[in-house]
Amino acid sequence: MKLKKIGVSILSGALAMMILGGCGSSESSSDAQSDPGTSQQTESKTDESKGDESVAEGYLEKFNVKLLGRTYYNDGALWLGLSGTGADFDFTGDTLKINMIGNPAGMDSQPRVAVYVDGERKDEQLVASDGTVFEVKGAGDKAVNVKVVKISECANSCCEILSLDAGGGTITPAADKPHKIEIIGDSITCGYGVDDEDKEHHFSTATEDCTKSYSYKTAQLLDADYSLVSFSGWGIISGYSANGKKVESQQLPKYYEKYGYTFNVGFGNEKPENLSWDFSRFQPDVVVINLGTNDATYAKTKEKKAEYHDAYIDFLKTVRKNNPNARIYCALGIMGTELNKTVHSVVEDYTAETGDSNIAAFDFPQQNMQEDGIAADWHPSDKTHTKSAELLAAKIKEDMGW
Repeated sequence: MKLKKIGVSILSGALAMMILGGCGSSESSSDAQSDPGTSQQTESKTDESKGDESVAEGYLEKFNVKLLGRTYYNDGALWLGLSGTGADFDFTGDTLKINMIGNPAGMDSQPRVAVYVDGERKDEQLVASDGTVFEVKGAGDKAVNVKVVKISECANSCCEILSLDAGGGTITPAADKPHKIEIIGDSITCGYGVDDEDKEHHFSTATEDCTKSYSYKTAQLLDADYSLVSFSGWGIISGYSANGKKVESQQLPKYYEKYGYTFNVGFGNEKPENLSWDFSRFQPDVVVINLGTNDATYAKTKEKKAEYHDAYIDFLKTVRKNNPNARIYCALGIMGTELNKTVHSVVEDYTAETGDSNIAAFDFPQQNMQEDGIAADWHPSDKTHTKSAELLAAKIKEDMGW
């Protein structure tokens, strides 16, 4: 396998970066929240009952890292699918090589990965034909923190960490944070187009970055370990609809209990949508659901809003079953408030039906494009994401006493 090298060096506490090989550029090919790549979907005959708890233990045994999000170990490598998945660890030694490879179906679907060394970052897109080596120059006997994060979403492509070569040094898992949060959402949660300030541009993994989304930023403000479950264009009962017809193929609740969903190839010979997630691996203190922006393109009548309302309550029961102790927030509003009142009624009616009061609705202010800018396909800017994260984090801190 031909490898492109990226050098990342720690010098007097600062990060020096040197790129020795270029990365492919990406062009847009799909609409903002359309149904991208549906024609590329393939069926998998993977056994859904396959367990993954021992898989996680095996990975920890081999690489000794803290896992981020719904990672999947298969054939000696760690697969990253959903936004924000990755590995977090401390490295002591001279040189660390992180060997990775992606499985994109095209140039605008290359998985994008960020590597942080003591908080300083380098990001790169991974291609299928060539592997990529992130080379980290360590600080000898002083440990440096290394974090590998997949910053593009699962629907378009996955990638894998093939190996971590410590060169005689040591790798230990990063310490757990005091809190845990899961955020479930759509393109806003994925950080769609946040690195592209032209609202007329469309989707590309090259301009998507979940670490600039309100989701990742909220976790950072809360000092929380996180798990993100998000897909651009998806909703509770319908994905983005350009003609008012329901897009049933993009209903997130169908895949909430899975490792993800991809229109392209998945985890090698596995498909994330056919693998059941073991919720015991990550029990959050807080779950945030931010779904409804795409449903709103379909649910324009009283009857359709009632359908959204009822399906949302059913989804809340699924979320609660898998996260029995978490406080749940049903959030909406950054890209439109058409269904905010319905979300409030969902929370009220769910509590009345189940007696579960550990839940609340949360209204995001709608984005102010004139004041805070705009990103690709009218998506939130980095500034809007930051403001939204600050508001959500403040509410959670107040409620949780953090």
